[in-house]
Amino acid sequence: MTKGHYGPRHKLYKRARESLIKALSYSYAHRKERKGDMRRLWILRINAAAHAEGISYSRLMNSLKQRKNDINRKMLADLALRDPQAFAQVVADAKAT
Repeated sequence: MTKGHYGPRHKLYKRARESLIKALSYSYAHRKERKGDMRRLWILRINAAAHAEGISYSRLMNSLKQRKNDINRKMLADLALRDPQAFAQVVADAKAT
């Protein structure tokens, strides 16, 4: 499992075992960290698209929450990126609130 590690980290048993344990703990932690990274990316994309439509991110999210709109940040970010017209309609509905 330490194939690809450099030098004694894959050749010597004790060092390889230490390297493996550390690598596995990093991979576990970084899987958890990636979720936060993706959320930050979605918020950044929504914020940029919302400002282009003339509304701030916080006002957009607040009005969507008040309207009990079930669209999540991942879907909003995807709309903002791939279908700006549909995102504009969502923003128009949010502005109407």
